[in-house]
Amino acid sequence: MKIRRAVQTDQKEILKLLAQVLEIHHAGRPDIFKSGAVKYRPAELTKLLQDENRPIFVAEVDGQVAGYAFCVLRQYRDDNILTDIKTLYIDDLCVDETMRGQRIGQALYDFVVDFAKREGCYNLTLHVWECNTSARKFYEAMGMHAQKTEMEKIL
Repeated sequence: MKIRRAVQTDQKEILKLLAQVLEIHHAGRPDIFKSGAVKYRPAELTKLLQDENRPIFVAEVDGQVAGYAFCVLRQYRDDNILTDIKTLYIDDLCVDETMRGQRIGQALYDFVVDFAKREGCYNLTLHVWECNTSARKFYEAMGMHAQKTEMEKIL
C-alpha cells in the first residue's frame, strides 16, 4: 500500500468513493442526505486538488485508489476566544467498501496524523455522524474522543 497526495487523475475513483460515503449517510439520515448525489462536482474537486490548505491523500493498493482522506488546515490567530493554534480537520475519510477490514483506514489516519505533526498542528479534528456507528467505532479505536457534541431538534 502507498499513501500519497491525490492528483487529478485520481478524480474518477475519488468520486466513486465519495458516492459510497454519501449512501452511508443517506441510509442513516435520509431526511438530510440525498441518494445518488455528489458532495463535490468534478470542477469543485479539481479546485480542491490544487488547494494547499485542503490536502487530499489517497491510499493506493495495486495501482488502484482504495481510500482517501480529505483534510483542511485551519490556522487561528488573534481570535477573540481561541488561542493561536493550527488545526488539521479531517473533512472526510473513506475506504472502498470492497477493501474494508484491511487496515487501509488506519494507515490513512496514521499518515494524516504524521502530516499534521509535520505541519506543526496542535490537534486533529473531525465530525462524525451519530448514525455512522462504524465510523464512530473506527475513530475511537484510533484514540480519538469527543471534543464537543452538536445536538439537534427536528421541528
